[in-house]
Amino acid sequence: MRRMHAQSERFDHEGWMDAWTELDSAGFRYQVVAERGSDTVRNKVLRTLLKREQEMIATGDFGRGDLTPANYEFGAETSGPGERYISIKPKRKDVMLINGRIALSSDGDLLRVEGTVAKNPSFWTSEVNITRHYARVDGVRVPIATESLAKVKFVGRSRLNVRYEYETINGRSVKTAAAPAPAALLPASVR
Repeated sequence: MRRMHAQSERFDHEGWMDAWTELDSAGFRYQVVAERGSDTVRNKVLRTLLKREQEMIATGDFGRGDLTPANYEFGAETSGPGERYISIKPKRKDVMLINGRIALSSDGDLLRVEGTVAKNPSFWTSEVNITRHYARVDGVRVPIATESLAKVKFVGRSRLNVRYEYETINGRSVKTAAAPAPAALLPASVR
């Protein structure tokens, strides 16, 4: 299940969407099961996000954002309270790549990827800051949330938050449907 929320600060438009998503050898499919808020936000932002992901997977482009030496230069490791950090620098300008750092737990598990996108997704969008949160769900490391903040021409600062909940991973049922999402990702009405 994807729980998506987008909001523009200047016009105070926002929209929510819940969609069942499935990724397997046949591709990426989604079905919107609940939605509310601005039609423009839901159709131009949230549905477009799902459609673009579907297209990238169908064309085999999804791996171009992987955390691999083919995509990134990895910098020196630094540490903070309970976490270690490795800087990442994209080897090319690509909307799928992030210029920033990865955060690892003290035992090496991926916690976050955070920074700015290496290439703006469109003429309309700039300064896209993104944080992807990861957790272990039933023994498998998966994304659990994505937060982004961008400047959009004529609209101003806009936020997009996505929470991921899992029923199956790699074709098998999981015991834990979802790892807890960071509180900052939840709309104020449910915090």
